[in-house]
Parts: sequence; C-alpha cells; structure tokens
Amino acid sequence: MSKLTITAMLVGMLAIGAHAAEAPAAAPSASELTPQQLVENSAKRMLQELDANRAMYKSDPSKLDALVGNVLLPNFDTEYAARLVLGQSWRSATPEQRKRFVDAFYHSLLRNYGAALVDFTADRFIVLPYKGDAGDTTATVRTEVKRSTGDKVPVNFSLRKTPEGWKAWDVVIEGISYVKSFRTDFASEIQQKGLDDVISRLEKEGRVGPNGAAVAH
Repeated sequence: MSKLTITAMLVGMLAIGAHAAEAPAAAPSASELTPQQLVENSAKRMLQELDANRAMYKSDPSKLDALVGNVLLPNFDTEYAARLVLGQSWRSATPEQRKRFVDAFYHSLLRNYGAALVDFTADRFIVLPYKGDAGDTTATVRTEVKRSTGDKVPVNFSLRKTPEGWKAWDVVIEGISYVKSFRTDFASEIQQKGLDDVISRLEKEGRVGPNGAAVAH
C-alpha cells in the first residue's frame, strides 16, 4: 500500500480511537456513541491535539508513538482484526502467539507510519453523513481524506457492535480493505518462514517485547 493509503488508514483508526482520551464529565461514554458520533468526536479530539502540539511531536517521535498507542487501541477491535488478518494461521496459533501477534502487528504499524500523521490537518478529513439504523450490529462510516492536490480519497470504516460499544475492525481505502491486504501479505510470509519468524520481525520493527511492552530505543 502507498504511504498516502497507510497514512489515511492510520488517521482514521486514530480518529476512532481518540475518544479514549480524557473528556469533560458531561460527554457521553464511548459505549453510548453511534458509529458516526464515535468517528466525528474522536477525529476532532485527535486533530486538535496534533494542531496544538505539532512541533513537539515532530521533534520527539517517542511522544507521537505514545499518543498513537494511547488513543488507538481502546476503540479498535485489535484481536478481531488480527484474527482476520492471520486467517487459517490464527486457528493453529497458540494463545501466546496470538497475543504476541496482536501486540506486534499494531506497534509495527505505528512505528513505521506514525510520523506521517504529524502534518495531517483537520481540513483534510471529512466525515460523510451516516446511513444506518439504531438496531444494526455492523456499520460503515464513510469519510474522505483530501490529498495535497485537492483530490479526495474515499476512506470507509467497518465497525461492529460489542458489549463495550462500537469498535472498528477494518479500513477500506479506495475500495481496498487493509485487513484483506495484510492477510495476503502475511499468508505468503508465514508459508515461507513460519509464524514465529513473522511475529519476531514485527516485534523488532515495532520495538515491542514478547509481553507487549514497548522497548526503549
């Protein structure tokens, strides 16, 4: 996937995850939000933080990593997405391998592409009107990311209703699902090298230890 594609994907996931940041007491909890509210409210918070402290995040990538890590995971269904990405390999993986893969996969994404978020501004991310019913258990929230040329890239988020509220599990950019794309990439690598080698590579790239903790660098 291109850098723009990855950037759009991460901005969207960050927008969804950002509602976990501290909010005023009167604000509804994440479990009470509709899919569109979750995306809209969280995008606003994330982009305000980037706008307010852009220089700091540019000069200190570790703080950007921390911001990304703190706001992404709470409202993104990481285990569900990882299970789909691994496909058949998930079923044969041990509980330890599954946990390590979930941790390493997302930390690797953040490490490799998080810096691209520093220059992202609010006027480049638009949430389109949501079409869905109150009783739905799955949802698609449509957004657009504007290129520097002015062209608009469609970025759609797939969400599922869980006991904790709505959670995102996939991002479809210009018709391409990131879950399906990574599933194809990992399936080939796992077949050639084995699951443990793939997990170890991701842990190294994302500076993540086997227990899921970030490793100093």
